[in-house]
Amino acid sequence: MRKKKNIVLENLLVEDYAAEGKSLARKDGKVIFIEGAVPGDVINVRLGKSKKDWAEGYPLQFLSYSKERVTPFCQHFGVCGGCQWQMLPYDKQLQYKHKQVYDNLTRIGKIALPEFYPIAGAAETKYYRNKLEYTFSTKEYTEDKPHPRPLQGLSDQEGLRADASASGGLGVLGFHAKGFFDKVVAIEKCWLQAEPTNDLRNAIRDFARENNLSFYNIREHQGLLRTMQVRLCTTGEIMVNIVFGEEKKIKQVLQFVEKEFPQITTLLYTINLKKNDSLHDLEPVVYKGKGYVIEKLEDFQFKIGPKSFFQTNTKQGEKLYQITREFAELDGTQTLYDLYCGTGSIGIFCSRNAKKIIGVEVIDAAVQDARENAALNGIDQAAFFTGDVIDVCNDDFFAHHGRPDVIITDPPRAGMHEKLVKKILEMEAPTVVYVSCNPATQARDLALLDEKYEVTKVQPVDMFPHTHHIENVAQLKLRRKI
Repeated sequence: MRKKKNIVLENLLVEDYAAEGKSLARKDGKVIFIEGAVPGDVINVRLGKSKKDWAEGYPLQFLSYSKERVTPFCQHFGVCGGCQWQMLPYDKQLQYKHKQVYDNLTRIGKIALPEFYPIAGAAETKYYRNKLEYTFSTKEYTEDKPHPRPLQGLSDQEGLRADASASGGLGVLGFHAKGFFDKVVAIEKCWLQAEPTNDLRNAIRDFARENNLSFYNIREHQGLLRTMQVRLCTTGEIMVNIVFGEEKKIKQVLQFVEKEFPQITTLLYTINLKKNDSLHDLEPVVYKGKGYVIEKLEDFQFKIGPKSFFQTNTKQGEKLYQITREFAELDGTQTLYDLYCGTGSIGIFCSRNAKKIIGVEVIDAAVQDARENAALNGIDQAAFFTGDVIDVCNDDFFAHHGRPDVIITDPPRAGMHEKLVKKILEMEAPTVVYVSCNPATQARDLALLDEKYEVTKVQPVDMFPHTHHIENVAQLKLRRKI
């Protein structure tokens, strides 16, 4: 039998939010996960996936809007795809994010949990990112159908081709469209990063058009202007790295940027002739400035190069680290192991309360940055090592550096490898602090650690307002052996 296509469920009341920013409704006992809707909306939904007990779909028509909705402040909302929750008041965003952490840890982790601390929201919900990356393209993404996320209360028909700014085929500069590797949403004003970012982006775009400089075509792998990274620091330093797909006319662009934006303290360029946009194996060239910027968390300084990783929201990153340091309960006598230490920022931030810091990271360039950052802050009780924790932390290593009294682990979204979880269980540090950017994988790992550890403190932290992303910090204590 043929599978049914174009199944439409009518008059659904959106009841709640689920994980990853999707809302949910129910129909005859079946759970329907929906993108772009708000609890309280009444909608008709076209199904995509449909299983026995659940389905996924998107709004085909809004019959009535939730009272929780507010007017999005960005003209690109709904098309850009970057700030999915602008139609929700910020206090509601925090409420749903807190619930997401709780649901993940209880349903996936299925372990005993303490009462959660209130979610740490952001004082600033606009212009909070310190780094953005823009893409030049010959292909502009526009929205030609009624958009599932109504813009500023418009009707579905009024929402047709919402924010489809006309580039006239001259090339666009903005963000990659969700689900399209070759199309870019043209951005006029982005609320994620303060000026001079918008002025800079639009000025370079206009200069390129006026001077017939080519925008990159990723299908044909041709074009001069490819991508651009902008980093703003709380210290006032600004770093810009323009990535070119060809080696001609580079100086023309750089001279224009240097002249029009003298506040840029470090201007770099990178020539990328590869078929992908990754920069890890390329060397940026310094055109102006020292080649890096200095950022601060509290009074700790961090040297950040064009390829360095650093928390994207500086002020909330500081709050995240303060909670982590508080949960570590350091008193000056302990040896702290910082796993997935990156450029050493968490360990350095906790350094004044630790007798010794041992950082382990698989990426050698990050370890070199960590050593430089430790020296920059006059921290001589820190040592950083390149390698996998599973291999590095053996009996010989412990004999030389001491066993951990406190472990801080800050893994990527995929969480910790099961072998690392077993290694932590072997190390038996009295305290473990688990910093996570994905509560679902954190919950899985906490369930494995439950063999020897109990979770004693939990606090969610919102690093990315107006998105569904959420961080979470959990403190674990080694159970006493009976």
